[in-house]
Amino acid sequence: MAAMEPSIPVLLREQARQQPDAPAFTFIDHDVDPAGFRETLTWSQACRRVETLAAVLAPCGSPGDRVAILAPQGLEYIIGFLAAIHAGYIAVPLSVPQFGIHDVRVSAALVDSAPVAVLTTSSVVDAAVSAAGAVRSSPAVIELDALDLDSPPVRSGTVAHHDVALLQYTSGSTRKPAGVVVTHRNVIANLEQIFSDYFEHEGKVAPAGLTLVSWLPFYHDMGLLLGTFAPISSGRHAVLTSPMAFLQKPARWIQMLGSNGPTFSAGPNFAFELAARRTSDADLAGLDLSRVKGIISGSERVHSATLTRFTDRFSAFGFQGAALFPSYGLAEATVYVAASPPGVPPTTVRFDYEKLSAGHAKRCGGERGSELVSYGPPRACTVRIVDPDTQVENPAGKIGEIWVHGDNVAGGYWRNREASQRTFGAQLTEPSGDTPRGPWLRTGDLGVMSDGELFIVGRMKDLLIVDGRNHYPDDIEATIQEITGGRAAAISVPDDATERLVAIAEVKKRGSTEEEAMRTLHNVRRAVTSAVSKSHSVRVTDLVLVAPGSIPITTSGKVRRSACTELYRQEQFSRLDAGV
Repeated sequence: MAAMEPSIPVLLREQARQQPDAPAFTFIDHDVDPAGFRETLTWSQACRRVETLAAVLAPCGSPGDRVAILAPQGLEYIIGFLAAIHAGYIAVPLSVPQFGIHDVRVSAALVDSAPVAVLTTSSVVDAAVSAAGAVRSSPAVIELDALDLDSPPVRSGTVAHHDVALLQYTSGSTRKPAGVVVTHRNVIANLEQIFSDYFEHEGKVAPAGLTLVSWLPFYHDMGLLLGTFAPISSGRHAVLTSPMAFLQKPARWIQMLGSNGPTFSAGPNFAFELAARRTSDADLAGLDLSRVKGIISGSERVHSATLTRFTDRFSAFGFQGAALFPSYGLAEATVYVAASPPGVPPTTVRFDYEKLSAGHAKRCGGERGSELVSYGPPRACTVRIVDPDTQVENPAGKIGEIWVHGDNVAGGYWRNREASQRTFGAQLTEPSGDTPRGPWLRTGDLGVMSDGELFIVGRMKDLLIVDGRNHYPDDIEATIQEITGGRAAAISVPDDATERLVAIAEVKKRGSTEEEAMRTLHNVRRAVTSAVSKSHSVRVTDLVLVAPGSIPITTSGKVRRSACTELYRQEQFSRLDAGV
């Protein structure tokens, strides 16, 4: 029967049957109480609320229609998302736009998905109604906290199954948001791959008593998988909070990791940086971080210096470097593709920068060269490095586009056949051995295999060509960030005859007086231009120093370099270094 096929609702019901009174989801609300107000749902409570809401949603449309979730981070978001899937709809997880401010990404996703209903809460209903106004079909707007979801559902029945679970809208860093069509099969396959890889040394299953900890937004692929899907798949307890709670006090993340038994979590590179810099010893009093089983570092470029700072900061409290997992993935592959192997600390390798610029990875010693983080040998799915022009596999050591093949790869973009075929339907020209001819997911990322390990070099679209040579902005930005401590963007701007390198850097600490600030900016300018020239053999023709928060980023924290280029051309950056 279709209802008994592996699916998220079927897994949820199974958890409710096997461990009805065990905690499923705990949300810590720091807005209600700065110390943290905890609310917990057991598996039976979560399942009952999902089924009750699914019955409310049933009259809104038919299986396969879309239901958008525009709610604050919290248990209502999880229940709304799962109920949409339970009712046979395709869930569309989105962020809440600020009321009165037009959110292009959310509006574009709503217009593209055309939902029959929008799930929200009373605190943000005005913003949700305003955003839903862009949809021609005028979807029903349902306030989740106005419903009695603890009462038995009016009608129970079987799960209204649909193959597609959700549309995961990409951040839109280089194009308008596109909805990745993610099936139940994709989600379940990716979860199996994740548990198999990260717990390879523990029988390829999440250990008993493990708690999944997350503050990542539910509308982001990694936050959704870690905070919602992984608990349901593994039957493990999830302890969650909001992104704002983390940003206000990064120590909260570390406290959640150290006070919930064996824990597993994830975050982008900047989160590790914030936690290491802004967590005091007083925040850590009484915590035992030796039971942290793993923390995924993904979503943005992983910097080895950040991993080192994080380990050094928390090692005195029991944290082990082997618990850090540099990881690579993308929404088009559900979430996860590859990660460093468990049981050992992350490793880095230095590659000759001149060779990298020419498209080859040659290991070198000493301090010179580009330091790249190893993502280990791909194990979860099939990964190949391919010449993007000829579609021929590259040999080890030659940089090319990363192609992915496996059950975790999504079926395409929502109602965009041309883009789907271009991205998800690639074919290898001359596959080797048992390598499939296709279809392959073209990630748009540049990578290389060296000694059996995967290394990420950067985005193809972001490749800088200055004076006829290739330069990778991620490398240049990493060099700048080690000096400034803030975000950086490296872009190329056309000149009359060539392309020139421009860098935008956020500077945090400038001094208490105007004289000190000018001196700091002058020293930063000199240090950055010297370091980039020395490490990357390229001259920064203009270094734009700006305040924190000035560089546009995606919802997952990636720098929007195309937007930076446009802001620079329009002279819209508010420069701190004017006259320096």
